[in-house]
Amino acid sequence: MSTNVRNSIGRRIGDLLVKKGVIDNDQLERALEIQASEPESVRRRLGNVIIEELGADRHDVMSNMSELYAFREVLPSGEVDQNLVDNTRAIIEELPDGMEDQLFHRNTIPYERRGNRLVLASADPTDPGISDIASRLPFKQYELVYCRLETIQKITEQVYKQKNEFLDLLDEYDYEEPDLTGEEEGVDEEQLDAEINQSMLNSLVEGMLVEAVRKDVSDIHVIPGAGNKTDIFFRLDGKLQLWHTQPNLKPEALSAVVKDKSRNVDRFERDSAQDGFIQRRIDGTNIRYRVSILPIVGEEFDRKLESIVIRVLDDRKVITDLNKLGLQNQAFDDFNKAIRKPSGIVIITGPTGSGKSTTLVAALYSVVDPSVNVLTVEEPVEYLIRGVRQLKISHNMTFDNAMRGILRHDPDIVLVGEIRDLLTAEIAIKLANTGHLTFSTLHTNDAPSAVARLFKMGVEPFLIANAINLVMAQRLVRKLCEICKREMEDVNPELPRSLGFTDEEIEETTFYEPAGCDKCNRGFKGRIAIHEALYFDKQIKNIVFESGDEIDEDQIRQQAIKNGMLTLRASGRERIKAGITTLDEIVATTLED
Repeated sequence: MSTNVRNSIGRRIGDLLVKKGVIDNDQLERALEIQASEPESVRRRLGNVIIEELGADRHDVMSNMSELYAFREVLPSGEVDQNLVDNTRAIIEELPDGMEDQLFHRNTIPYERRGNRLVLASADPTDPGISDIASRLPFKQYELVYCRLETIQKITEQVYKQKNEFLDLLDEYDYEEPDLTGEEEGVDEEQLDAEINQSMLNSLVEGMLVEAVRKDVSDIHVIPGAGNKTDIFFRLDGKLQLWHTQPNLKPEALSAVVKDKSRNVDRFERDSAQDGFIQRRIDGTNIRYRVSILPIVGEEFDRKLESIVIRVLDDRKVITDLNKLGLQNQAFDDFNKAIRKPSGIVIITGPTGSGKSTTLVAALYSVVDPSVNVLTVEEPVEYLIRGVRQLKISHNMTFDNAMRGILRHDPDIVLVGEIRDLLTAEIAIKLANTGHLTFSTLHTNDAPSAVARLFKMGVEPFLIANAINLVMAQRLVRKLCEICKREMEDVNPELPRSLGFTDEEIEETTFYEPAGCDKCNRGFKGRIAIHEALYFDKQIKNIVFESGDEIDEDQIRQQAIKNGMLTLRASGRERIKAGITTLDEIVATTLED
């Protein structure tokens, strides 16, 4: 489809939404400007720009667009009965492996089958990708219909609301309080084996792994407690929550079962840190688990206890589209400009769990094509990236060896998992200054401090100025549940003022707080990033280049703000204004500007 035809269709859609009162003319012009500023390869359709950037009601936009394209609407009341769920599940069983995931990824479900004709209900039937998937389904004909996103998600949740057979088995076991008197020092391996051989323990661990995937958990924490008790926590939307307490069972036994299921881990090693991994196929998808084991001290000093953290790596969560990162306007423009350059470094900063890997993977997917050689050096490798050669770190191939090796391996684009020391920094800068596009991460509080960190490592200012395209700091904040969020009453103006809100903004902004319902996690559902994108234009480069014995972070920050950069706190204020998150979330996540 030519650009002119696409623009004509976009204008027709926009005019319809103005006519229907969904948006006004000024908003339409703003949406068209945003859309036109996006590169052709990642340009969003106008409807999505209006929803994501202007905060228009999704149903108002999509229902009117569907009406324009003559898609009929189904389930307008939002009520879902069991027959519909069973029918959808039955149709899914007829589809080739993986096709249902492709549909669900686009918020589309098999709604009805009429002989050899399939009806697909979608939250956005105008999405051209759905037609491509539908054409590969084993049905001669198909029809696309519109259905509210909330209803689609409700059906999807019920279709996948399966019993966890491993957890069901736990109910069959009776726990008896063990006799802890007269226990010998150390670990009685025979007694431990007797406990391990209980199928109950196997059911607990397997059930834990399955449940974590189905609950969209990022990490599992297995923590031994006093006596013979073990607590299992799930990290959901960034917060740890107690999922299960296992009484009357040696924590060493539970640790041993996890070790037995993990590769690259020695079950009998209890005095040093170990890293391993587990692989499982759950609900038709291959899931990887990264296992970290650390020896810890308990109340009983003679016992060799271990803390276990298991990271859940689900490739279905990988974001391959820059638009879905949620970058705000200026940050999106600067980030996109930085990764399209033929050389230079793009650095993502933030603490562990702030979504740095997600951002880097999305960036790589945006620039990878068969004409370039892309190498990654990560320890460990979290997500497999199509079209990329990901180096395997081992005892024989250390991180340092890999960094030196890539210089001789004819790369075009390189991802360095982390700039951890002067050697890593020097190689990354050498790559950038010899015509390679380089991506990496640093652990700093904000974007300007990444420049100072490189300087303190020993990198000369002129090298930093010439090598860096962009430094972007990011954090993840919890999103309010759209179903149950409620307006705050009697907001103390000192709280928004502490975040940088002006009195005028306080007056104009509707502040929300979590309520809690059966569809969310205590009033929150999912997370979204806030970003601080420091683009290295000539002014920023000059400030760094002219630095003497110390990098002036504040000067860099103030110049970047003049150039349009939102600080992390300013980015958070925009999320609050849009009704996405709360004042408390931004206070807890960001530092003062």
